[in-house]
Amino acid sequence: MPEQPHSHEHDDHSDSCGCDLLHLLNGVDEFTHRVFPGNKELFHSLAHSQAPHTLFITCADSRVSPDMVTQTRPGELFVCRNIGNIVPAYGEMLGGVSAVVEFAVLALNVRQIVVCGHTDCGAMKGLAAGGAATANMPTVHAWLRNAEAARSVVQTRGLDENQIVQALVEENVRLQLTHLRTHPAVAARVAQGQLALQGWVYDIGQGKVSVLDEANGQFLTLAEARARLSKQAAG
Repeated sequence: MPEQPHSHEHDDHSDSCGCDLLHLLNGVDEFTHRVFPGNKELFHSLAHSQAPHTLFITCADSRVSPDMVTQTRPGELFVCRNIGNIVPAYGEMLGGVSAVVEFAVLALNVRQIVVCGHTDCGAMKGLAAGGAATANMPTVHAWLRNAEAARSVVQTRGLDENQIVQALVEENVRLQLTHLRTHPAVAARVAQGQLALQGWVYDIGQGKVSVLDEANGQFLTLAEARARLSKQAAG
């Protein structure tokens, strides 16, 4: 039989995958033998139960690390990640996100929910480009319909191309908070004063977070948001 042609491209890809997986396994080894022993009491306390204070809904983007950004420890955040930090309105797409919200509020009794968008969001870039950008990704295309209202709002502002994605990132956070309030569990706990909602935008390149002030629809600096919360707590 003739010798089959050898694909170096396939070998390169396989080698890359193998290196990446080895990198992950090496990381687990580092955790098991160096990190875990120094936090053994914490992990033992979490072995059979959890009581997170916050449901943190953010994008699946690899550059967004909720624990690192908030400097929280295991057990504090109940994290839900998806393309575009989207929360479908209740009844629109009952599924994973809706189940996470319901479980976090009713079973875990979280005290706040944060919806966190981020700069340079690929989902918002796809939304800005319209259907052509996701034509070969029908599932992504369908999912982004849950952010379509944000695009409609931003289109009315006459922004240039350099401003559109960031405007969509911010408007999408506003929209998903609105969707969140349609979930019965959330609506009830908010009405009882037992649950607070907050919208964030994380700036990847600057390492900063801005916080939505829903009263005026504007994003505050972290310092402004902290000062406002401190004043409310003192009052």
